[in-house]
Amino acid sequence: MRYPASEKLEIIRTVEGSHLPVKQTLDMLGIPRTTFYRWYDLYVDGGLGGLADRSPWHCQTKRA
Repeated sequence: MRYPASEKLEIIRTVEGSHLPVKQTLDMLGIPRTTFYRWYDLYVDGGLGGLADRSPWHCQTKRA
């Protein structure tokens, strides 16, 4: 499942604000740690824009 940038940011803020350990919070959310830390690094480096989907499939337009 692909998450929009706004949902990724919400997940980051949820993890940051949780009183639980990161692993436990991510397990409850169903987000793999590797995915979370990739998002987190992108957010630190580029803000909300860094979380935007850069997949080539996401950017393609349909042809008739």
